[in-house]
Amino acid sequence: MNTPRSNRLHIALLGKRNSGKSSLVNALTQQETALVSPVAGTTTDPVYKAMEIHGIGPCVFIDTAGFDDEGDLGTRRIELTKKALQRADMALMVCTGEHIGQELEWAKALAEKHTPVVWVLNKADQLPYPEETARLIEQQCGQPPLVTSVLRGEGIAAIRQALIERQPDDSAASGIVGHLVSPGDTVLLVMPQDLQAPKGRLIQPQVQTLRELLDRQCLALCCTTAQLDSLLAQLTRPPQLIITDSQVFRTVYEKKPAESRLTSFSVLFAHYKGDIQTFVDGAAAIDRLTETSRVLIAEACTHAPLTEDIGREKIPALLRKRIGQGLQIDIVAGTDFPEDLRPYDLVIHCGACMFNRKYVLHRIASAQAQGVPITNYGVTIAHLTGILDKIDY
Repeated sequence: MNTPRSNRLHIALLGKRNSGKSSLVNALTQQETALVSPVAGTTTDPVYKAMEIHGIGPCVFIDTAGFDDEGDLGTRRIELTKKALQRADMALMVCTGEHIGQELEWAKALAEKHTPVVWVLNKADQLPYPEETARLIEQQCGQPPLVTSVLRGEGIAAIRQALIERQPDDSAASGIVGHLVSPGDTVLLVMPQDLQAPKGRLIQPQVQTLRELLDRQCLALCCTTAQLDSLLAQLTRPPQLIITDSQVFRTVYEKKPAESRLTSFSVLFAHYKGDIQTFVDGAAAIDRLTETSRVLIAEACTHAPLTEDIGREKIPALLRKRIGQGLQIDIVAGTDFPEDLRPYDLVIHCGACMFNRKYVLHRIASAQAQGVPITNYGVTIAHLTGILDKIDY
């Protein structure tokens, strides 16, 4: 299975127009990934290119528009660059001279997000004294830039090495299930096939979880909700862990052996992609909601709504059954996440299998900064069904 983009290290390239960002992307990927032109402002929307780099592994390069773009359209392009940086795990700051005022401003913003920055002095072949320029840049940014010339193919290996050395610690190193299983464990996956799972396919969280269980040398068993009783009856000993679709949390909880621990795909992804404790704490806000409250439900996917949709149909129905029909619920999808969350009493986020961890943590931090509780689909359902304190996360 190809590594999903959401599980790749995201590396953004930043700089002014015509600083050589697109040429550098092409050199790093050894492909004609980005359109290159001497005309300033050729790159408009961010360009994403998935790659495998020895020492880093699966990654995505993000080629962005120049942050010195001008005019109304230029302002919109810069806003798209800012949104792309919400996903960036690392950044290459590409400059071509010692005047780096704008670069320093953007680097400061990245530092506030704890995003490592590698400085690159590009187009060294066009500078009379590149070493002197590099020293001036180091005095301003506190980091010696890597001196490169994409045209001559110089310095590319040094950039790759710097990316390997500066990549952030993997705070999700335990993976999706590593904190709950050991080699040889029997793990049962309950995977209802509703309208969200197209015929002949499993949804991404199920596929990724199953693959990781196999990689961790676990004994993975799969069934639907209707097959659960039959499968459990055929086992000589209970499974160590049961992972279910959150929508049938209560049903599986009532049927599971007492010895078996229980979690859900959504809860696992809340741990893997976000901050599970924040989501668990945020679920307490459900008990404070009233019919005058306002809730935001955020989906990572942009699929067409279906009648069995968990975010658009099932969770709203559960909330209104508990709180009252007057509860106001707004729904956003994809990257349409409001900057101003203050009108909301609670944000409920999906498992975010389509987003990388950095972007999910950005959303969590945004909610926290505005004093708005945030939780997750699976955590919400576990709370509403009264079993949140009885599941593993």
